[in-house]
Amino acid sequence: MPLTTAPDTRPKTTAVRILNLLLPHHRTTDKPRATAEAFPHQLRRITDFVREGAPVLFTLPGFPCKSPNPAKTLGHLPDMGERLSLTFLDRLCTEIERIHPPGARVVICSDGHVFGDLIRVPDHHIDAYSDELRVLIRQSELPHLSVFDLRDVLGDLPHDTKRAHVHDRYAPTLDGLRAEVRTHAPTLALYRGITRFLVEDTAGFRGTRSALQRECRGRAYGVIQRSRAWGALIAEHHPHAVRLSIHPQPAGAAKFGIRLLDAPDAWTTPWHSAALHEPDGTWSLVPRARAQHLGRLVHRDGRPSHFERARDTGGQRFPATVRR
Repeated sequence: MPLTTAPDTRPKTTAVRILNLLLPHHRTTDKPRATAEAFPHQLRRITDFVREGAPVLFTLPGFPCKSPNPAKTLGHLPDMGERLSLTFLDRLCTEIERIHPPGARVVICSDGHVFGDLIRVPDHHIDAYSDELRVLIRQSELPHLSVFDLRDVLGDLPHDTKRAHVHDRYAPTLDGLRAEVRTHAPTLALYRGITRFLVEDTAGFRGTRSALQRECRGRAYGVIQRSRAWGALIAEHHPHAVRLSIHPQPAGAAKFGIRLLDAPDAWTTPWHSAALHEPDGTWSLVPRARAQHLGRLVHRDGRPSHFERARDTGGQRFPATVRR
């Protein structure tokens, strides 16, 4: 009888261990938390990297630009929220390296230019934000991270030309997307979440609240179209990567939602909020307007960085701003 060789299960076992490192940070609205076996898509891709002895590659669309709403953020450049989030991602790669010596890498796919016109953020602010992300990664010595944006694909073409190219080549049709919103609960939740953000981030609108909501619902479809297009472009450039998402994702989805920092809900991100440092050393993300009621503003390198909640000192007053 011919001899048969048992399949090598070690790569799958290692992949499960790697995914278990991500599960505590799963950004989802699911309850209870799922186990690694509920993520066959991610397990299959991680197993392939382990079997090949290659670093596990993650792509994370996000880190687009700061919200233009001054009640939410400290300005248009990255601050402590981004710094902490990038450090978390790099530390996660280091933890994976202890299990899988080739380690892991995260490509930050900065997508601000993809829909900058729809979210009403100037392109030069988006450029400055993306450039500063690269500076943060270099200065903070985060070797497992890199930044990828439209400039890496289409060079110095005008921003509107880049957006049109990506939309025309990769975006789903508006009719198809509208039908999906009507029939697919996760897409409906995404549509509602983006609409809410657009309403909150719109400044200087002269019409009624209901008119603003109608206008933002239309823009929300465009944001989802462009986001899908950007995802397709990323998949074309990184076809074997494990796809992360900053949006909540259910177990079993093709994308793995990842929570970067503690926040009051599953949708809050560093670019829609400010970082608040608690007396016990923990950090959370809250709107700037709330953070400045809870703590004092801290500057770092001459720029607003975060808020620091003061300890209870029996009524002693603290300065409203600290510079470091």
